[in-house]
Amino acid sequence: MPEPPKVESGYYLHDSPTLLTVAAVTPQNRFETQHRLAKSGEHMRRGADLLAKGKTAEARVQFDAAVDWLVSAPASLDGRDRLVARHKEIVEEIYRLEVESAQAAGQEQEPVFDEAPFEDVADLTFPIDPKLKLKVKEQVQASLSQLPLETSDAVLGFLNYFSTPKGKRAVMAGFKRAGRYAPMIRRILDEEGLPQELIHMAQAESGFLPRAVSRKRAAGMWQFVRDRGNEYGLKQTAATDDRLDPERATRAAARHLRDLYAQFGDWYLAIAAYNCGPGNVERGIQRTGYADFWELYRRNVLPRETANYLPIILAMTIMAKNPTDYGLDEIVPDEPVQYDTVTTDAPTHLALIADITNQPLLAIRELNPAVLKLVAPANYSVRVPKGTAGAVVAALASIPEAKRAHWRVHRVGSADTVAAIARQYRTTEKQIHLANGGALSAPEAGDLVVVPVSYPGAVTLKTAPAKSAVARRTSTAKRSTASRRASSKRKATTAKASSTRTGAAASAKASAKTSPKTTAKKPAVGKTTAAGGPQTRGGVALRASAR
Repeated sequence: MPEPPKVESGYYLHDSPTLLTVAAVTPQNRFETQHRLAKSGEHMRRGADLLAKGKTAEARVQFDAAVDWLVSAPASLDGRDRLVARHKEIVEEIYRLEVESAQAAGQEQEPVFDEAPFEDVADLTFPIDPKLKLKVKEQVQASLSQLPLETSDAVLGFLNYFSTPKGKRAVMAGFKRAGRYAPMIRRILDEEGLPQELIHMAQAESGFLPRAVSRKRAAGMWQFVRDRGNEYGLKQTAATDDRLDPERATRAAARHLRDLYAQFGDWYLAIAAYNCGPGNVERGIQRTGYADFWELYRRNVLPRETANYLPIILAMTIMAKNPTDYGLDEIVPDEPVQYDTVTTDAPTHLALIADITNQPLLAIRELNPAVLKLVAPANYSVRVPKGTAGAVVAALASIPEAKRAHWRVHRVGSADTVAAIARQYRTTEKQIHLANGGALSAPEAGDLVVVPVSYPGAVTLKTAPAKSAVARRTSTAKRSTASRRASSKRKATTAKASSTRTGAAASAKASAKTSPKTTAKKPAVGKTTAAGGPQTRGGVALRASAR
């Protein structure tokens, strides 16, 4: 078979804004403070309602507005201390709502987050604009493309649809979102020796949505079904699904396309086989005797969705190469996603990563779309904001491995005390002192304090050894049997209950003797320097210099 042609190579968890920490109070309209508190409350309620409906982006707008009503108050406003206090409350409230919302989403059996945006369009046909035909032919002739470009009626029909308001909105959204992943996709296509135009397959498949799913349960940016994903190394567990990981899925898609090209010797047939499976394309070739996509298209031997799949990709490619002609030159692509990776030693809550990096939980989840719930498993490469890997590693080292799925950390604000932190998290100063390796001196702004409380919705794992449960059942059973043999029916009943209690106590005692003892490393409060380098208290660095 021929080889592929060679191709040239948190918004909310920051410290209180300065406007809130400098309060030169002078008399002013006493009703303005109440008005600002009321307006902030309205936006909080709207945000909570939207978040409950899964409308995360809209909820965030409302949360931003709730904060703005508090932080934008004049410095001389009488009653400003009430706004400062309310600001600290809603920061924690927003955070709790985000965690609980994400926890609820994570408990779904399947990670259904976004619909594949072009799935319904692929089943349709569209009229052709006669004036468009000559224009498109000239565009194709003037375009340099590693993927062959043709102007069939099907391609012209989709170009016409994508020029309508509805079609154009969908295409523009995809081109805008492509900015997040285009550098990574182009790099991998180049490394695998594939045409750069194949990037538009990701737009046709998912609109560059990492958590897109189809009605056929294909998932991710490149829409792998389970079996095909497993074939190309995309692992799926109860905790993670590599099909949702943009980089891993892109690498798998590129290698799958290389294999399909080697099988069919033609990019159009390889693209069709990617959509409907190589078996369907092989059968179409055997039935017609033609190893040509357009012949298979005309003879109607391909599924309708597959027959339109290639024309959609060609139409998007032509538009991308001629953005001014299609009104796409005004699009401002999203900033590329950049990150470092940290390999977990133990199950780790994503909200803990959010705490350490001072980012919203949703931002960390967006970096890790393949983590299905809120806890990344052990030995998993978690993605963290660019330049924060050292800080994350150092901070995690200060928390016992068994607690990383539950415990929190708090970044100290300018007015925080241990007592204030304890009140905020509804715990005690003693517990905070113990979690941080002993008595704390007064924490300073920028320090990270370990807080031994669970994240909202966190599930406490049972860690008792299986041996103790077995011992309990065995002991109870033996004693119950002995009591039945030794006594009358009435006395046996009494003896059985007594023996059961005695057996449980004995089992617990035996379990205490046989259970392995573990000594957790004691964490400490960390101080962040202005340059981002680590300082330590108690010998443990909580913040490392950014890479």
